[in-house]
Amino acid sequence: MIQDREPGYNLALYHLFKWSVVSPLFYSYFRGRVYGVENVPKSGPLVVTSNHASYFDPPMISCAVERPVAYMAKEELFKNPIFAKAIRLYGAYPVKRKAADRSAIRSALEYLENGWATGVFLSGTRTRDGRIPNPKPGAALIASKAQVPILPVCLWGTEAIFQGSSKPRSVPVTIRIGEPVNPPQSGDREGLDAVTQQCAEVIESLHNLGR
Repeated sequence: MIQDREPGYNLALYHLFKWSVVSPLFYSYFRGRVYGVENVPKSGPLVVTSNHASYFDPPMISCAVERPVAYMAKEELFKNPIFAKAIRLYGAYPVKRKAADRSAIRSALEYLENGWATGVFLSGTRTRDGRIPNPKPGAALIASKAQVPILPVCLWGTEAIFQGSSKPRSVPVTIRIGEPVNPPQSGDREGLDAVTQQCAEVIESLHNLGR
């Protein structure tokens, strides 16, 4: 049976971590702005897809959409028990690099069944300018298998956080949230590509709005 919300324990810890750490950093240090939060479904499983330019992107997105978003992370990040607990609060789950595709899809579907939002970067990896030159069908594939909506999210400015510095710079960051996109009705390539391109176009148009 598919759950309507994330487990209460995770929600409580998410809000604790959000308001004590992530939100102050986002709104103060990065002078964060968020537009379109009214487009976020407050309950039910959801696939969140976005552009990607910084390691800061996952917690910032979770902060902006006001609910935990489960992202896959390389298993090496979970070797530090304190850091592992922190990133698990936001739904991060370990994935072995050699089995990333199969493990990521399986884990994402399990999180969706438990009422979570799961995050999939549309570019598949970080890009230097935050653009999406070659969108990947992962978000559409997971949404198709689970038959849940896709929420396109755009991060503007995170590509500059580490530009010319090994420490995070205090640069302005803006997050814009688009309207949910219906999932493909089947997993055929044509349907996946069409929805993937639709999401990419929404995110690119939001990125063009700038600050």
